[in-house]
Amino acid sequence: MMAHFNPVTPELVADLKRVLSDKQVKTDEEYLTAYQTDEEGNSYYFHKPEVVVFPETTEQVADVVKLANQYLVPLTPRAAGSGVACGAIPVYHGIVVELERMNKVLTFDADNMYAVCQTGVRTSDLQEMARQHHLLYAGDPSSAESCQIGGNVANNAGGNKAVKYGTTRNQLYSLKVVTPTGEIVTAGARLQKSSTGLCLEQLFAGSEGTLGIITEVTVKLRPLPPYRFNVVCVFKSDEEAFALPNKILKAGIDPTSIEFMDNEALVMTTKFLSMPMPHVDEGADYVIVTVETFSQDDADRKMEQLCDLAEANGAVDVLDADERIWKLRKQFAEAARDVDKMFQTEDFVVPLDQIAAMTAQIPELREKYDLYCVTVAHIGDGNIHVLPLNAKGLSPEAWFEKIKAFHADLFPRVYALGGKMSGEHGIGYKKLEEFAKCTPAAELHVIKAIKKALDPNNIMNPGKLVDMTGDFVAD
Repeated sequence: MMAHFNPVTPELVADLKRVLSDKQVKTDEEYLTAYQTDEEGNSYYFHKPEVVVFPETTEQVADVVKLANQYLVPLTPRAAGSGVACGAIPVYHGIVVELERMNKVLTFDADNMYAVCQTGVRTSDLQEMARQHHLLYAGDPSSAESCQIGGNVANNAGGNKAVKYGTTRNQLYSLKVVTPTGEIVTAGARLQKSSTGLCLEQLFAGSEGTLGIITEVTVKLRPLPPYRFNVVCVFKSDEEAFALPNKILKAGIDPTSIEFMDNEALVMTTKFLSMPMPHVDEGADYVIVTVETFSQDDADRKMEQLCDLAEANGAVDVLDADERIWKLRKQFAEAARDVDKMFQTEDFVVPLDQIAAMTAQIPELREKYDLYCVTVAHIGDGNIHVLPLNAKGLSPEAWFEKIKAFHADLFPRVYALGGKMSGEHGIGYKKLEEFAKCTPAAELHVIKAIKKALDPNNIMNPGKLVDMTGDFVAD
């Protein structure tokens, strides 16, 4: 086994063009520079690939993987590059496998409520196709306009509808995957249940491209509820806002989403959009609740119930949420990027009853590490996005060191409350060391054992999720 990788050679490039075509293999500097990062804005993390390939079929992907093993060159799978954990950055250079040309919906069966998509299908396109048939694809990351289905599966993306429908792994029937040795495997099946062998589709989902390259996804579609309402519950304190989700869920209201924006996030985003909103200048927080039902009477009853709960919990106002509210929530990250392209997106997750206990510690951490932070959250499932912004213009290296120190203090607090460091963005390259420190040794051993068994040459997205370099002995 190898502790190092070979460089890309002219012979490998020639072989790649043989199994693909000249137009599908790029070594031009403009391509190498374009693929040195994903959504990460801190140049400290950037690494250029040596070649970028654009396969169009599963078989072509398999051919590329076999060549990578033959030449002992690392591979980095890439969907839309919309991740924020450096998961698509080629840490060890080598080959970037760009999957954007595999962008067809191969089957859309409205009667049987499923679709078969190539990995590069844009999430919003599948959502719109489902809507046209009065159906719902329930995966709904905030980046749905740009992210792709394969990347959603690889990261087990969450999003705004996860409270009701779960994360991306809950939308899956089956996957077609090219393994790290170039075999083509179908994991799962279009069944309502199965106790046949291991649940491989769930193993590949969330594996961040370290166990294989997802090329096709068979997804579940659901009936689209015809009735819905959106409300904004306005609070003057975080504690009152964070107490609301559990009460909504215990009341049986069954919301599709419960989103939170603190006042600093609201101020930043309304300024970015030039879109004043009620109570923002009064220091208020927003809790945005969406409920979907199949009955108007049920919708009316739940809306009245929700308003009563919010007011009893200290809401100073409850407003109908028009389209501006979701624009505000979905443009939050762009507003942060406008302030600081190196902004850090935390996405730790804690039990619902620990949200207030965790967020109460953020002011102390902000002061301790001299950070300016804004916060939004999927508070219906305990997933909190605290975004430190490099407001003082530190260098990439200095900002990296500050965030490392912040993480070393933050994540043990999260785990002490029964939480995890990532609810939907993944570990990638960015939180590799922190994951190793916070994960029990026995659990880490299992993850590494699976990786070694499936990827004997450690070529598949190395340097992500777990550091395997010490587990391989050089020839």
